[in-house]
Amino acid sequence: MFVVIEDGSRQYTIQEGDTLTIDYRATANEGDSITFESVLLANGGGASSIGAPTIEGASVEAEVVNPEFKGEKLEIQKFRRRKNSRRHTGHRQKYTTVLIKTITVPGLEIVKESAAEEETAATEG
Repeated sequence: MFVVIEDGSRQYTIQEGDTLTIDYRATANEGDSITFESVLLANGGGASSIGAPTIEGASVEAEVVNPEFKGEKLEIQKFRRRKNSRRHTGHRQKYTTVLIKTITVPGLEIVKESAAEEETAATEG
């Protein structure tokens, strides 16, 4: 089962147990719970549920693993030719890491493949 959620004008495809890097949340502490209410699409293996624009009553629960870490440094250089003007600055964006705990989508049928079907699919593909 996977879902597509929206957070901070970005869309993420996630499953239970995934680790997700989202924009920095100043109020988040390690071990806190975050709920994502904006679920755009859900797939249970056999059937899909598509929101218009979101699925009513669907939510994703996540636990904060790392409340603050910095991304890669971006180098910004400004240069004006023949003016002896050079500026150099940098920026490191802050992020929060969360672990996806539970996905709740009302009315979605979840289909789990049996072990025999998984083995057959693995040998064929």
